[in-house]
Amino acid sequence: MSRLGRLRPRSLRSRLILIAVLLATGAVLLCQFAGLTVMRSWLTDQVDDRLSHFRPPDRVYDDVRDQGTLRRPTSDDALPSDYRVYIYDEHGRLLRTSLGSDTGAGPRLPRSVSDLHLTPGRPSTLPVGDGATGSGWRVITYPGPDGMRAVVALPLDTVDGATTKLLWLSLGLGAAVAVGVVALGNGAIRLGLRPLTRVERTAQHITEGSLELNVPVDNPDTEVGRLGLALNTMLDRLRTALHRTETSEAQLRHFMADAGHELRTPLTAIQGFAELLLDEPDMSARQRRDAHHLILHNADRMSRLVDDLFLLAKLGDTPLTHREPVDLLSLAADTIATTAIRHPSRTIILEPLEPLEPLEPLEPLEPAAARSAGPERDLDVVETPGDPHQLAQVLGNLLSNASTHTPAAGRIHVRVGATRVRTPGALGSGRRMLPGTPVCVVEVADDGPGIKPDEAARVFDRFYRATPLVPRPEADLGTVPEPGSGLGLAIAAAITTAHDGRLELDNRPGEGCTFRLILPDSTTAPKDDTDETRHDPAHA
Repeated sequence: MSRLGRLRPRSLRSRLILIAVLLATGAVLLCQFAGLTVMRSWLTDQVDDRLSHFRPPDRVYDDVRDQGTLRRPTSDDALPSDYRVYIYDEHGRLLRTSLGSDTGAGPRLPRSVSDLHLTPGRPSTLPVGDGATGSGWRVITYPGPDGMRAVVALPLDTVDGATTKLLWLSLGLGAAVAVGVVALGNGAIRLGLRPLTRVERTAQHITEGSLELNVPVDNPDTEVGRLGLALNTMLDRLRTALHRTETSEAQLRHFMADAGHELRTPLTAIQGFAELLLDEPDMSARQRRDAHHLILHNADRMSRLVDDLFLLAKLGDTPLTHREPVDLLSLAADTIATTAIRHPSRTIILEPLEPLEPLEPLEPLEPAAARSAGPERDLDVVETPGDPHQLAQVLGNLLSNASTHTPAAGRIHVRVGATRVRTPGALGSGRRMLPGTPVCVVEVADDGPGIKPDEAARVFDRFYRATPLVPRPEADLGTVPEPGSGLGLAIAAAITTAHDGRLELDNRPGEGCTFRLILPDSTTAPKDDTDETRHDPAHA
């Protein structure tokens, strides 16, 4: 078995050549065998035709009846040299003499006519008699007078000679065809398998690490072309999966580093003040109270950071299951009231959505006096399906972010309304919607310094805090609360995505920015148009 396994061709090219050689040689030999059979049958029919037209003369039977033997013919009436005539007498015995050439052994005939199992008038083939080797004989029997029987025989030397030559010719032709197929078929198969060879070489380079290569496709209508297209599609998906894996790993490492950095600050403060309380037992009551206050403040900051991380993980793993009609107008009013308590110096205005340019990039905000001079518009109830607590958290984060990064003299505009999608903003996170889709929109716009253009694409990243475009005046520093951990907008984006919505940023450096919360209308079921896993391509 091992020796046969070593002799078995391993490559596709060798197998194809072997199959071609076997098929071509087999076809040639089969055709030659068919021709040989037809040729032998035709030559045998010619012999049978000669036998059927030959009759022994009547005087042969007279000689046997009168003399008991055959009389040798004279040279004038001699039989053709290739005929043999044998006679069984009236007693059924085979005569020792025969008519025709006596050179060479004749057919093997029995001594008694009772043992001669031949049908009269039908040619048959008999082997050579007396144990000699050679071609057989074709014989036919004819009945004679007084129960005598004549057997006429013709040798098959001519038939056997012709078929033997044809057989050797067939074998030679089969060998020549096999050699020709090996020689010419090797080149033809190499040429035919050239596209597959290129695919093999490209695949080898890819396995060595050249993942940017693609399989060459000459003709997509061929089997190799379709194989190349399928491999290229698989390679594209593999590259995309590897890129996503690398990006995910990089984001995870970055996330863990940022989370560790954010947690280290309050932990260090708690540890430092705790050690101070232990090392300084003679501290005054006021100093001890201040240290306890700072420990409590940092513990609360760390608790809020852990809660935000847990909420982000929960939003990423658990789909939104609770939906109910949510009045965005009432929700915005409640959120404004809550924010006003925390930021009493901020001016927050609730107004309807601009009707003329619902989802297109906004023009720079006009001065407050010019905006209030226009005709007043009524605030309408706007409902969307969702979780009211999570949507309230989104609006709270947006208003808290605007209050943190807006000067004390600036204004914050909250606009609520229903419209249809036109041109989505370039920067955003969540689900893109088809133009014309009915949506509910809440805009939070400020007239602060805005965000640097190179940092605007990262505002929805976790732990990212943009650098202020314009430093705050010293008079505002006491009114601005401590900056957050950089998770507020990331949480808002995750909640919006869970609600099949979209959170966009319209940035105007030096003039403020607008965060636009876009949610499906209550009459429109969520559609799977184009879902984005985290951010738009502009954020990658």
